[in-house]
Amino acid sequence: MNPWSTRWFEITKKRSYFALWSTFIKWIVLGSVVGILSGTASAFFLKSLDYVTDVRLEHPGLLYLLPLGGVFVSFLYMRYGKNSAKGNNLIIEQIQDGQETIPLRMAPLVLFGTLVTHLFGGSAGREGTAVQMGGSLAEWFGKLIKISPLDRKILLMCGISAGFGSIFGTPLAGTLFGLEVVTIGLISQQALLPCFVASFVGDLVTTRLWGVHHTHYVVNEFPALSLMIILKVVLASVIFGLVSMLFSELTHFLKRTFTARISNPMIKGAVGGLIIIVLVFLVGSRDYLGLGIPLIKDSFEGDISPFAFLWKLIFTAFTLGSGFQGGEVTPLFVIGATLGNALAEILHVYGPFLGALGFIAVFCGATSTPIACFLMGIELFGSEGAIYMFIACVVSYLFSGHSSIYTSQLIGVSKSQFITIPQGTRIGTVKRPRKK
Repeated sequence: MNPWSTRWFEITKKRSYFALWSTFIKWIVLGSVVGILSGTASAFFLKSLDYVTDVRLEHPGLLYLLPLGGVFVSFLYMRYGKNSAKGNNLIIEQIQDGQETIPLRMAPLVLFGTLVTHLFGGSAGREGTAVQMGGSLAEWFGKLIKISPLDRKILLMCGISAGFGSIFGTPLAGTLFGLEVVTIGLISQQALLPCFVASFVGDLVTTRLWGVHHTHYVVNEFPALSLMIILKVVLASVIFGLVSMLFSELTHFLKRTFTARISNPMIKGAVGGLIIIVLVFLVGSRDYLGLGIPLIKDSFEGDISPFAFLWKLIFTAFTLGSGFQGGEVTPLFVIGATLGNALAEILHVYGPFLGALGFIAVFCGATSTPIACFLMGIELFGSEGAIYMFIACVVSYLFSGHSSIYTSQLIGVSKSQFITIPQGTRIGTVKRPRKK
């Protein structure tokens, strides 16, 4: 190599290292800012959610105001929401080259709407709220510093990761969730560092700065590895995947049906609230209202009704299907944990063990994010049962089919080579895949 070529190579090498360091520092800073914003929002939301839940438990009569709560939330979204009503799907679409703007108003609207839902007894979660707050705050911050279109996509993914990681106290799962949820089967490694920083900082801000304590679940033992246990885990995981598909399809069906039959969103919210009240009297229990975390604890500590998973699924599908605000993920945790507990009796395995697998596997099937759910299992339950958790997530991912709670997810790779789905097809447009 001649001296001029050697010199040029050294200059190019130095420039490359400078570019790498610039990118590293850039996303450490930007990801941290998104983490701080999202973590602070999540902390405020979690503390507010605890407060309204305590108020609801102290005043059971608030349940009868749920129809009015539905009317009020629907009115706010009609008057001020605009495209905010698309929720998580709006954020996902903008990462996929969408041309719409994510308004800052999305954060307070979904925050207030979710708190109203929980105050009066709707069955909903909290992940959707955290992700929407994180996404809208990331969008606002991106506009403030005038980032490029490509960086905007990465910043929105940071908002998803920060919101998810901070709301559940699972920064690793939050990182991968922001990467996996956009397109099924494909992961953007370009956003790996930014999403990790945002999720990690968001969790630190929520727990260390604002002192929020997350719920901890304990599984005292995982069975020794054996062929029989693996077969039982696979069988249970097939059921987890099918139940997650049932939840997604029922929720979407109810949303379409309510919208088609009741054109006025406020009336739709009122009807949804009345249905929840009727369900409470029909079941004879209020255990399925709100987040349902006590049901998860019972799944790990004692016996519960074998049909608890089904009732929680129905309560949540009607709550979200009729227009109330809130996430799906915590109810999916409840459905999975209670279903696992019920299956443990049939399969003759340790209840909390199968409850933990159901906890992550039903969520996995409903979002098609197997790596994020696997990491969540390790973060929540430890690494002792890692093999079982991985099996549960992979099998549930496959048997949930091409369904999802997020209709705007793109299909990057079909889950089966025998099912032809064009790459880039949105989950919400998949009808009946044609077999080869």
